[in-house]
Amino acid sequence: MLPKGNMQSLMKQAQEMQKKMEEAQKELESMEVSGSAGGGMVNVVANGKKEVKSLKIAPEILDEDAEMIEDMVLAAVNQAMQKVDELTKDRMGSITGGMNLPGF
Repeated sequence: MLPKGNMQSLMKQAQEMQKKMEEAQKELESMEVSGSAGGGMVNVVANGKKEVKSLKIAPEILDEDAEMIEDMVLAAVNQAMQKVDELTKDRMGSITGGMNLPGF
């Protein structure tokens, strides 16, 4: 059992960590990352909430096979989502000291 002073200190540290995590979450939500495929023929921009904000397809590939274009779109979206995950892991890890907290 922790002495009363240590418990209050621990609670204060937990509250500070929670505040920092909330601030970091807001910061991440406003960030934008991009993913591309096909040598830049398909570009996707997503935010930190994993919402795709824009999708650009070079007009010259629109005459190509639909399946190939679909594959490039998926690859670009997946690359952008992976970058969001990496940013989130890096940002939250710096706050939590590397602890793996569910939901972050």
